[in-house]
Amino acid sequence: MMPGRCRILGILNVTPDSFSGDGIYVNGGVNVLGALAAARRMIAEGADAIDVGGVSTRPGADEVSEAEEARRVLPVVEACRGLPIWVDTSRGSVAREALKLGAVAINDQRAGDDTTMLPVVANAGCPYVIMHNRGTPATMRSLAVYDDVCTEVWGDLKRVGLRAIRAGVRREQLVYDPGIGFAKTAAQSIALLADLPRRTRRPVLIGASRKSFLGAITGRSNPADRLAASLAVAVHAARSGAAWVRVHDVAATRDALAVQAALSAWPGGRP
Repeated sequence: MMPGRCRILGILNVTPDSFSGDGIYVNGGVNVLGALAAARRMIAEGADAIDVGGVSTRPGADEVSEAEEARRVLPVVEACRGLPIWVDTSRGSVAREALKLGAVAINDQRAGDDTTMLPVVANAGCPYVIMHNRGTPATMRSLAVYDDVCTEVWGDLKRVGLRAIRAGVRREQLVYDPGIGFAKTAAQSIALLADLPRRTRRPVLIGASRKSFLGAITGRSNPADRLAASLAVAVHAARSGAAWVRVHDVAATRDALAVQAALSAWPGGRP
């Protein structure tokens, strides 16, 4: 992973309940050509990579079988061959097949809970995102209990990272995601974001786009109305040294980060 500017990971959900409202999942199945068009559009808008996910991980979401996840995700990965595709999966079997089809990174929202995941990632040598989480979508809200959320989340991530390294994953493959909104209250999510500048000595990914904690802050109940709030988090993440932001609104995020980067690069004084 190259140091430098904060990069953009565009979200391509191939699930029936996507925040994106992009019509990729229709009539009980995935519109593969529509997914390819969406991926190409996000790359044209400035995304550095596309994150394809076939399992909803929002609080309260239903479980999805391994076979169904593969049915949703793998045809899209294959259709997008040649594009920088990450796969958002916590199953080693899905990760393995996706990497064979051309995926370049794995985003694991269950941080190696599947014991088959770490050998797959180690053998592939690809970037591997480990995200902090607790429980399942059905139980995570009840598990948002911490004495010190920042210390505990980053301590947990450090332990998972060491476990991955012992399994053969190279340190430079690892990207750390504190799991904003996953088994976290709105206040806990804000605490983790405020604490972020202390944590970016390692590559960090922040995924806060359109999430419910932004609705709690702004009063915007519709996820589609949370663009401004999502951009505020993206700019904060970039200023704090995050390597990646995972977003729905690529073009707007690109513009916001471009302005932030220009301001950060300005040496001071008058032109």
